[in-house]
Amino acid sequence: MQPRIIVIGAGPGGYSAAFRAAELGGTVTLVESGHLGGTCLNRGCIPTKTLKASAEVLETVCRAGEFGISLSGIGIDLPAILSRKDKVIATLRGGLEKTCAKLRIRCAHGRGKIVDPGLVRVTNAEGRVEDIMGDRVIIAAGSGPLPLPALPVDHKQILDSNDALNIGSVPSSLIIVGAGVIGAELAFIFRTFGSRVTLVEGLPRVLPVPSVDVEMSKLLQREMKKAGIGLELCRVVTEARSIKNQVEVVLGPSPFLPPESLPQAARQESVLSAQTVIVAAGRVPDTDGLGLKEAGIATDSRGYVLADEFLRTNVPGVYALGDVLGPSKIMLAHMAAFEGDIAAENCLGARKSVNYDVVPSGIFTSPEIADVGLTEEQARERGYDVVCSLFQARELGKAQAMGALAGVFKLVAVKSSGKLLGVHIAGAHATDSIAEAALALQMGAGINDVLNTIHAHPTLAEGIFEAARRL
Repeated sequence: MQPRIIVIGAGPGGYSAAFRAAELGGTVTLVESGHLGGTCLNRGCIPTKTLKASAEVLETVCRAGEFGISLSGIGIDLPAILSRKDKVIATLRGGLEKTCAKLRIRCAHGRGKIVDPGLVRVTNAEGRVEDIMGDRVIIAAGSGPLPLPALPVDHKQILDSNDALNIGSVPSSLIIVGAGVIGAELAFIFRTFGSRVTLVEGLPRVLPVPSVDVEMSKLLQREMKKAGIGLELCRVVTEARSIKNQVEVVLGPSPFLPPESLPQAARQESVLSAQTVIVAAGRVPDTDGLGLKEAGIATDSRGYVLADEFLRTNVPGVYALGDVLGPSKIMLAHMAAFEGDIAAENCLGARKSVNYDVVPSGIFTSPEIADVGLTEEQARERGYDVVCSLFQARELGKAQAMGALAGVFKLVAVKSSGKLLGVHIAGAHATDSIAEAALALQMGAGINDVLNTIHAHPTLAEGIFEAARRL
């Protein structure tokens, strides 16, 4: 008899698990209350990158004179941009639907609740209830925007990151709360579209993400200032109020840092106002109503599901993956997709573990940021005697030809052996260039391996080779 697999959540982790389980002969039911594709396709990766593509075209057109091209009448058509975004989403969503049909995966539309390891209760939007029996359950419910008590979202003037992707008009002024990946990406998009943007961040740097090297944050902060994006670091929003067509936010010193470490300017209360505020301060697991407590499934203090290296929860027969595992793992779409394959195979008898040591990430700011492996700080904390090199993108012929001068390549390696520990890139197409570095780290390559690999010229990937030459 074919094993019956129930997957809750149809984002990259969920649909990858469903596809893999079906390919291996399982009978699969995919439970989703919204559209196939989850946050990534419908409210995250794909729509933001589609908007970013429009912003990049506008940036290039506005610089046309530098390349000897004369243009006039430059502007944006926001409805057309949003329409293109929706078409891209629909195309990709249609592809997922066709794959489900091809693999004979049943899609159950509604909110899933785990009654026990062999039973998931699905309630649809009309309140109709269906009980689905299974042999294994995979939780891939994803995450949603983190609400801030001091900044309640009204979906009109105070938006969450989901709202920002369907905004009706470009605001003349915009405050973005949170300078992490989502906030930083939105800041560049809306600045290019014409908004006056200010970023508010409670920590002392933009992209305060453990995997992002400090050198990359420094470069991006410089580029933000050049672009006219305001930065309010080491500060948090303590109060918000709507006054006519404006939102006033009160900024206070960050409670996440020792008071003595705060810059003098950050210790004072101040008020900012803007037409619109976007809250992009983090994510929370989307597990309300999932029945975790009733089913006895263990979570941490923040509600993230606990799972071992095989993606098993403490309840036999129940697995979990993706954003519901929280920041103790890695909350990225491609990580969830990889975990989906592993969870599906383990449901069907395999015993595969997940390696979180070599996971590339890409941040679609201007310029892009990409990394894989350890930062310099992380490597030193782990006791490595490291050597690092920096190579400026402006030294590359391709960067000069493109007019893409802002960028840097950083390698982190073991001093004695030259083994690569981390690669960090800021610059044009950094998110594409990082693939070479990920393969190098996965294979345990060292500096000499990079130097013995011929890199095509003129390309941006030469930056990795040139950085290796400096070690």
